[in-house]
Amino acid sequence: MNLIMAPILVPAVVAALTVLRISRNTRLGRYLSIGATVLTLASALALFAQASGGAIHTYQLGDWPAPFGIVLVLDRLAALMVLLTSLLALAVLAHAVLTGLDRRGWHFHPLFQFQLLGLNGAFLTGDLFNLFVFFEVLLIASYGLLLHGQGAQRLQAGVQYVVVNLVGSILFLIAVGILYGVTGTLNMADMALRIAQAPAGDQPLIRVGAQLLTAVFALKAALLPLHLWLPRAYSSTSAPVAALFAILTKVGVYSILRVTTLVFGAEAGVVAWAPSGWMLPAALLSLLAGFIGVLAARRLRVLAAFGVIGSTGTLLAAVAPFDRASTVAALYYLPHSVLAGALMFLTADLIGRARAEEDDRLVPGRPFAREGQLSLLFLLAAIALAGLPPLSGFVGKLLILSATAVLPAAPWIWAAILLSTFLAMLGLARAGSVLFWKRAGGEASERPRGKAIPTAPAWGVVVLIGLLTALAGPATRYAEATAGQLFAPQAYIAAVLGIERTAP
Repeated sequence: MNLIMAPILVPAVVAALTVLRISRNTRLGRYLSIGATVLTLASALALFAQASGGAIHTYQLGDWPAPFGIVLVLDRLAALMVLLTSLLALAVLAHAVLTGLDRRGWHFHPLFQFQLLGLNGAFLTGDLFNLFVFFEVLLIASYGLLLHGQGAQRLQAGVQYVVVNLVGSILFLIAVGILYGVTGTLNMADMALRIAQAPAGDQPLIRVGAQLLTAVFALKAALLPLHLWLPRAYSSTSAPVAALFAILTKVGVYSILRVTTLVFGAEAGVVAWAPSGWMLPAALLSLLAGFIGVLAARRLRVLAAFGVIGSTGTLLAAVAPFDRASTVAALYYLPHSVLAGALMFLTADLIGRARAEEDDRLVPGRPFAREGQLSLLFLLAAIALAGLPPLSGFVGKLLILSATAVLPAAPWIWAAILLSTFLAMLGLARAGSVLFWKRAGGEASERPRGKAIPTAPAWGVVVLIGLLTALAGPATRYAEATAGQLFAPQAYIAAVLGIERTAP
């Protein structure tokens, strides 16, 4: 078996096994799910090492040659996203098992593995239709995970989430249909060649398809004004599931980067860089809306959900110019934004469990167990989410400010990032002071005897953010090499279709 298949095949097999009654919610099911996640992480590390050499690897399913068969493609960007997914998944799964979340329903582990299958497939696929298929797999799994544990509020948020994503799926299918109708192919490398050679009469239809496709990806990324579904959905589900969902918005960002640089890049004629006209204003507004939401939030999980919107807006502000230097900054900031959002959700869950009656509501409460350790975790999560020194978010924001300084829109980008950082500081400082300094009634009551609170997975995420900070130099060089591959798509096209097809 080709190693590229492993991050897709392992979750698929284990998801099927854990659906069986004998293992779906038993100790065996847990062992299978944890073992599969560790195995997927091992394969992701091997693929990351393989892609770091610079070569682009492909695997043609059933030996059907591209563009007629299904092809999986491993380049630096795909390897980075698969590794990030695997690291996050292991931390979230450990938290879910240690807190007993996986026992609150019958199908947590199969849904979790189907989610990994969809995520890894979306990052590795080389054609638009299978990107749509993997989107559907991960969305169907996310519907189940969102409702896991039940509750009326969760059900209402789930219905809204399903409706919004069904609309997105229909638009995705229409966009793919338009582009297939004009180009006659679904393979992204082949489509890039055909769009570059398309007659002038086809250009308006291609432009419609490109804009519609990018709008769908923007919906997945929760870009303003398509972001309203996210705060309620993420804050209503269980915090560990929301922590895993921190990477779902980045699937939209990944798809924007992949499709725009490969299919609608510099060689695409009049549709070149199709979304660049509207994406930057939308990203800056998302950035501000997200951190205003952080300032206004009344629950810690709502605060974390708005933080995800704000960090995704920051990320897309660096992506939107479709400039190589700003893309380098975006690629460094991308893993940080995922880890920071996940850390805030896991910390919110730990604090909510420790506070018992007050849960994660931002109101003064009684002293609670492990307050010192949880306050330190919250402080680190807050620093990461706001992008303050000394963690990697600060490095990422400095890279974004530096890379965009030469652009005409630099004043807007700088103003939005600096203002949103200030708003984030205010909102997070307010939340921290209410949680850890203010006490109900002004007097400390007897410390409640809380249950054991597993903090190891959250500390694991802190370690990952620390590594990204300490290894900022190598990480930036990897981001530069990845941006180099994205802005020179000839190597990708040659790897998928063969050298002879790249000649005009």
